[in-house]
Amino acid sequence: MMRSLFAVLAMLFTVSLITAGAAQAQSADDVVWVQIEAQPSLAAATDRARAYTTLLEDVNGFSLGGGWYGIAVGPYRRADAELVLQSYVRDGLVPRDSFIQLSSRLRQQFWPVGANVLNQGVIAVPDTVDTTEPAPEAPAEAPLAEAPTEEAPQITEVPEVPALPEPADESPQEARLSERLLTADERKELQIALQWAGFYAAAIDGSYGRGTRNSMAAWQEANGFEVTGILTTLQRAALLKQYNAVLDGLGLQVVRDEKAGIEMVMPTAEVSFAEYEPPFAHYNSSGDIGARLLLISQAGDQDTLFGLYDIMQTLEIVPLDGPRERKNTSFELIGENGRIISQTQVSLIDGQIKGFTLIWPAGDEERRRRVIAEMSKSLVRLPGVLDPAAGSAEEQAIDLVAGLQIRQPKISRSGFFIDGAGSVATASEAVQSCGRLTIDDDTEADVVADDAANGVAILKPRSALAPLAVAAFGTVTPRLQSEVSVAGYSYEGVLNAATLTFGKLSDVRGLQGEENLSRLELTAQPGDAGGPVFDISGNVVGMLLPKPSDGPQLPKDVSFALDQTVIAEMAGTAGLNVTATDNTNRIAPRDLTIAAQGMTVLVSCWE
Repeated sequence: MMRSLFAVLAMLFTVSLITAGAAQAQSADDVVWVQIEAQPSLAAATDRARAYTTLLEDVNGFSLGGGWYGIAVGPYRRADAELVLQSYVRDGLVPRDSFIQLSSRLRQQFWPVGANVLNQGVIAVPDTVDTTEPAPEAPAEAPLAEAPTEEAPQITEVPEVPALPEPADESPQEARLSERLLTADERKELQIALQWAGFYAAAIDGSYGRGTRNSMAAWQEANGFEVTGILTTLQRAALLKQYNAVLDGLGLQVVRDEKAGIEMVMPTAEVSFAEYEPPFAHYNSSGDIGARLLLISQAGDQDTLFGLYDIMQTLEIVPLDGPRERKNTSFELIGENGRIISQTQVSLIDGQIKGFTLIWPAGDEERRRRVIAEMSKSLVRLPGVLDPAAGSAEEQAIDLVAGLQIRQPKISRSGFFIDGAGSVATASEAVQSCGRLTIDDDTEADVVADDAANGVAILKPRSALAPLAVAAFGTVTPRLQSEVSVAGYSYEGVLNAATLTFGKLSDVRGLQGEENLSRLELTAQPGDAGGPVFDISGNVVGMLLPKPSDGPQLPKDVSFALDQTVIAEMAGTAGLNVTATDNTNRIAPRDLTIAAQGMTVLVSCWE
């Protein structure tokens, strides 16, 4: 799908709204922005915002409503914004259709992660903006100051109760008296321990009725004690020792992170402080099991909280499967796959968003649940939050957010719309062993037909799509040596729109005389596989196949296309109606580009 066209349509729509309100006079001191792009999905908008950040200062991303997300620089006074817009357009840094946007048109902020700069006043014009002709010569750079060394958060040993002389065991009457001295939480803790040991299945209420007494008696019998249904002081200690044995070796200690403003019990034998990348404090694995921990700390409001909730779910550390819940002032995310289970707990109190994410190896659920419980109940919110300017800018990449890897598909290939309902033809290799399939990153799809022998599969979107263009299958065989082109995501989604690669038709058969193949003189990339092959009239005459992985190594400019008749027959068998055409008029290059990008999509296979 042509994302750039979507962006233009979104901008034109926004411009029309601004024009409709132009009757209201604007003063030179209005807080405004320079909107440079809009995208129809959060994932695409985040990718573009990240890319612009490498070129421009003060890049921000906001929801625009209606499922659209805008990228803007600012905020500025109106006069300054006009200078910025003029300079950036002149230097080719932003699209020519960028425009001045009002703060009132912008909603929840999603970029930078955790930021919330709406209604916080204007900023100065960036130094990179040229307001004179010619540009003045840049001054020599001053030497960089040596970065201050970060102090590791303070680790405090969990205070231990001084050892007392071991008491003699109690009679039932003495045990009942000592039991009455327990607090409500201590009584509940014993019920939890009995439940963990498999002897108690009722409510954890701290009330010792018949069910609790029977479970105590069963535990006493299983552990060789006199069966009375009343635990003595020594027996209670033995039960809790059994219950806590699972935590042995994890080094549970109180860690006080002054910069993050969080104090909490952590498994210090398994994680240790690594770095600050706001809004996260990273505690990386330092033990044998491969656990990781993030402290989350930032200023913000409900919009900031909701934006963080959305961004967290694009990260590799939060697998897609698992329950998640968002409330007005908090959220919890649990993601699991065959390798890890991560649990995130975050809350908003008095303008401060704080919480944590624990990443734990799969298959160790009992310890993980216990560690989560210890962390949750011990978390103390200290004054202050992480400074947004903290951290290092040394490691920057388009697929990182605050030092964390964005979730990536295991393979991405091209595809194209073959009917008005959004059905897609693509390469068969793109749909093998997938936990989830997406069209253009956002729309989940199902395989309705897969012909591995011919290398083609047909997908059906789970939600309705409205293609900008649909393939028209040409019924006239192109002439040998005539011009052909392939539309595809050559770099598997790194670029956010399909590109055209041009070549020639070398043969209407394969190297072994296969009549359902065409040989092309065209240099294609792996991501182009599954893309439509066009003749000079813009008709789809085939689908580009992946390079053979076995057999002799062919020259780089040798590619093969599956004939359109195979795709059309397969679509008909699946109950789909495709369009055929015998048009032989040459199509203008611009019209071909628009049609190709409108029908070509990115097909991604996820774990």
